[in-house]
Amino acid sequence: MAAIVLRVRLVSGDHLDVVYEDPDVNDDGDVLHHAIETLQSDTGLLQCTHGDRQLILYGRGVAALEVAPLGAVL
Repeated sequence: MAAIVLRVRLVSGDHLDVVYEDPDVNDDGDVLHHAIETLQSDTGLLQCTHGDRQLILYGRGVAALEVAPLGAVL
């Protein structure tokens, strides 16, 4: 399972640090590409965690993504 930390900048200007994991992928680069492809689709929803909370990230509210190795931001 590969996991990445995303710093998500929202269209409101706020930012949020989340962890996105994909159990079917072993490479962090592939996880990033999957996250980007999902968020760019019209109905792009990405299930992430923020601390101990699960959340759904909706692509239309995302203005930018910054990527870090797991544990670098949270």
